[in-house]
Amino acid sequence: MPETLAAIIAHKREEVARAKAGVSMGELEARVAQAEPPRNFFGALRRMSDAGLTAVIAEIKRRSPSAGWIRPEYEDDGFSPEIIARAYLNAGASAISCLTDERFFAGRLEYIQRIKSVVPLPVLRKDFVIDPWQLWEARAAGADAVLLIAECLTESQIVDLLILSQQLQMTALLEVHSIENLLRVRPHVGFPHPGYGLLGINNRDLSAMTTDLNHTLRLVDLVDDTSVLVSESGIRTKDDLTRLRRAGVKIVLVGEHLMRAEHPGRALEAMLGRS
Repeated sequence: MPETLAAIIAHKREEVARAKAGVSMGELEARVAQAEPPRNFFGALRRMSDAGLTAVIAEIKRRSPSAGWIRPEYEDDGFSPEIIARAYLNAGASAISCLTDERFFAGRLEYIQRIKSVVPLPVLRKDFVIDPWQLWEARAAGADAVLLIAECLTESQIVDLLILSQQLQMTALLEVHSIENLLRVRPHVGFPHPGYGLLGINNRDLSAMTTDLNHTLRLVDLVDDTSVLVSESGIRTKDDLTRLRRAGVKIVLVGEHLMRAEHPGRALEAMLGRS
């Protein structure tokens, strides 16, 4: 595990332990029972990609461990994910990814419901999931999908979390970076139900802190079903989307590039060729 990821996971274990001590499983289950049904994250992306177009998961992200605050104004406590979510919707996003990790990314779990209150798009909780309790927490907070990072989970944990995600009717985006982890998780993509599973290839190498779009293109031939493949990070231009589509990749997750722009929605329009 890269050093940066190891530090995040060590803190996340402490964070989850505190959260579990403060909110019982029974309380979470009651919240989930009262929550609105999740929106179909998987379906929203496949409708666009099946039409031959690129489906974009547009990310709302304030800071990162490597880059710090993405823009100076995002440091303000008045940061509004609603404004960015509306801009993404109008620009053609198919879904939204929302960072909820507070310590390293300045995210908040409450952002999910705030986003869903202003746009009809499904929302992915992007965090570092290490415990089933977090999936219940995500669903109770309104998440329609969750990120599972293979680099910080054992194979048995991945299988258990995939099953629970499906039981909670949330799409699971199972993310890998290394070839070894891709081969390890490949048999589990789409388990236990193909309508709830996506495979993500993260183009960011946390060991070297570099990003390379070609990473997806190098690994794509090892993916059994590219219709569920999501290329993540390092995607900046319309030409990047064209290169990925030619390789059979029609779903992307784009974050930092859009959030660095003064107007994230306009940046997405330009990427999609709509400006």
